[in-house]
Amino acid sequence: MDLDGRRESENFEDRRGMSGGTMAGMGIGGIIIMGLIALLMGGNPLDVIQSTGGLGSMTGGQEEGTEIATTPEEEEQVKFCRQILASTEDVWSAVFKKMGRTYESPTLVIFRNSVQTNCGGATSAVGPFYCSADKKLYLDLSFFKQMETQLKSGGDFARAYVIAHEVGHHVENLLGTLGKAHSQMQRVNSRQSNQISVRLELLADYYAGVWAHYEDRAFGSLDETDMREAINCAEHIGDNYLQEQSQGYSQPESFTHGTSDQRMRWLKRGYQTGDMSTTTFTGDYSDL
Repeated sequence: MDLDGRRESENFEDRRGMSGGTMAGMGIGGIIIMGLIALLMGGNPLDVIQSTGGLGSMTGGQEEGTEIATTPEEEEQVKFCRQILASTEDVWSAVFKKMGRTYESPTLVIFRNSVQTNCGGATSAVGPFYCSADKKLYLDLSFFKQMETQLKSGGDFARAYVIAHEVGHHVENLLGTLGKAHSQMQRVNSRQSNQISVRLELLADYYAGVWAHYEDRAFGSLDETDMREAINCAEHIGDNYLQEQSQGYSQPESFTHGTSDQRMRWLKRGYQTGDMSTTTFTGDYSDL
């Protein structure tokens, strides 16, 4: 992905030298189990956790800052993330303008190990996530290494897809889709709630594709290799793939993010069309 000379977003917070405290009301064993489940699910697990009552409160008061050592590789990753975020700002500002709306850019927060958010406390185990309460994206850069080693999903556009997916949840939030979906999830049974969650995740994948559509149209920055990287990543974070890898079989009723096939198809559809009239919240669930 060619980003030479591209600007870096100013909507950025570096919290790598801060401590996010610990989650109250849960022992370390519970935190580890929750983290493993979230890692298996991929994508944006915090919103799903919120729908069942939240992550809990934080102990330890304010985050404390300390000096940290960084590597040139990390700083290159930070630059890349800020450039991708800047691209999403440009694309979505233009798309929202066409819809007669004003786009409000989210903030990207880089952290290590744990972080405190307006949605509660989280550890790196949950992976990248979006908090609708403060309109911020949260990312521990170590996730990129996990993508390469555990998910077999390397490449710069695969990393860009991860950020664009979380920005997709922000777009859902600004359009009112996220709030309505979370309200519905509170009123239905677990199976129906999971299906709503899948619709949200597939829509965020679609919006990631819409971003790629307009990014490529404006800059010609993508090639076939880039799209293969993103599609490969989508395949490896499908609920069926992750469950089969971890336990040898899948349980469709427990899916919260969609199958590999669904995630790949919705990402590709967004990239191919760039059509904002398309949504995952119409039609039968079986047709997704």
